Amino acid sequence: MRNTIGAPATVAGVGLHLGVECTLTFRPAPSGAGLAFRRTDLPDGPTIPAHVDAAVLTERRTQIGRDPVSVHTVEHVLAAVGALEIDDLLIELDGPEPPIGDGSARPFFDALRGAGLVQQPGRVPYLDLAGPVRFTDGAAEYEAYPARELELDVMIDFPHAMIGHQEGRYRLTPSVFERELADARTFGFVSEVEALRAMGLIKGASTKNAVVLDDRGLVDSTLRWPDEFVRHKALDCVGDLTLAGARVRARIVARRPSHKGTVQLVRAMRAQQTKGATVSELGIEEIMQVLPHRYPFLLVDRIVERSAQRVVGIKNVTINEPFFAGHFPGHPIMPGVLIIEAMAQTGGMLLMGAIENPQSKVVYFTSLNNVKWRRPVKPGDQLRFELDLLQVRGSLAKMKGVAKVDGEIVAEAEMGAMVRDR
Repeated sequence: MRNTIGAPATVAGVGLHLGVECTLTFRPAPSGAGLAFRRTDLPDGPTIPAHVDAAVLTERRTQIGRDPVSVHTVEHVLAAVGALEIDDLLIELDGPEPPIGDGSARPFFDALRGAGLVQQPGRVPYLDLAGPVRFTDGAAEYEAYPARELELDVMIDFPHAMIGHQEGRYRLTPSVFERELADARTFGFVSEVEALRAMGLIKGASTKNAVVLDDRGLVDSTLRWPDEFVRHKALDCVGDLTLAGARVRARIVARRPSHKGTVQLVRAMRAQQTKGATVSELGIEEIMQVLPHRYPFLLVDRIVERSAQRVVGIKNVTINEPFFAGHFPGHPIMPGVLIIEAMAQTGGMLLMGAIENPQSKVVYFTSLNNVKWRRPVKPGDQLRFELDLLQVRGSLAKMKGVAKVDGEIVAEAEMGAMVRDR
């Protein structure tokens, strides 16, 4: 089951870096919609997916979308969303940057929890690693390993006496995040203020929404934990990892992490998954979110395997299929062209697998070659379609597929197809 929220929830205030007042509203979203931001202050209210593919590598914050259709400093919002394991959510803003609140994720966490989590049908996507992933960006160093849940080992080093070397290890659950990380605030140094403001940043910053340090220590503040600094860095990692578009199951060791570094780590993790690992089973709800076909022409019931190069789908053939009424009365046989059509729809799931917004695309088949039928398919049979990608050139692709019943090949074909805007 996927998670969304039961009712809208609002947080208002000034943004940390751009200094613009903003009202943010969390809204429930349908199953499969994923996470997205909507800029209600811009013409036509453009929507930006909360996904690493839309992330822009920036300093001191995480940005998705390119200006002016962008949202800045999304990490604290997404940390709360990811910690609560919310899969489908629309986040509306009437400005370019979420409110900073007190500098932590607590305002967003409490607003979402107050709205109530609601389960809805649909398979939860996971990012699972097939092996270690290592990435370095300047001083930021990362190692990620396969795990059954999200674990963070975070280490930071700052030359300031109140920070120095700090380490924290967190096994992420909603309760652990609330207890250990949600209240950890962003921090900065008086010595950096002039340079950051020259870059157009920290226009909304103050000692009320950040932990500020000068050469002597804290400025107009007290710490919530002695190691609040590393806790906040872990909070930022949770937010940036939420851009994976799936629940991350990995043990991540992050040394001196940065927003830019963590975003690139997520890209590296997704690249490894796309290259080698297969996704878990997709049910009819997920299939209908990708394919435009509907009754009586949706001819694939389940996807049991999908990677970047291969897909396996299932079609359960029953006497209730509408074509059996005329093909043939008293001798029901599934039309051979519909076996190939079902194979093609399964192939469409393969081609659409790497597309971030499949609802905006459609697969057109351009050729069929070497088509063969080897035995009839009757009510009660279960068709298993196995397709392998042979070639991709731009929007064009070639696949080879077979259809089996009880392990015996009943049909086969080579297919050409193209992906186009719907």
